[in-house]
Amino acid sequence: MSKKRRYFNADQKVVAIRKHLLEQIPVSDICDELNITTTLFYRWQKEFFENGSRAFLKDNDSNLKNAVKENTQLKATTSEKNDVIAELVAIESRCFCKLVLTNFS
Repeated sequence: MSKKRRYFNADQKVVAIRKHLLEQIPVSDICDELNITTTLFYRWQKEFFENGSRAFLKDNDSNLKNAVKENTQLKATTSEKNDVIAELVAIESRCFCKLVLTNFS
């Protein structure tokens, strides 16, 4: 019988790492509690330390919010332009049909 794969979110990983670093709980105990290997725990810890500087970037959230807002606005503008183009193509098509019909009548 195979083990079911478990997924841990970022907060759960940080809690596990903090238990070890701040509360001095042995890695083996944390791994037993979470039913993970020590290799996985140390991989989380390595990623945590490598990406730790991102926690101190204050404008990261505002940049992301601005990018999402701009993206939403651009999508709306693109949608409006597509609607206008479709309407103009339909008008041009009707005019062309009328022109052809009047010339061959």
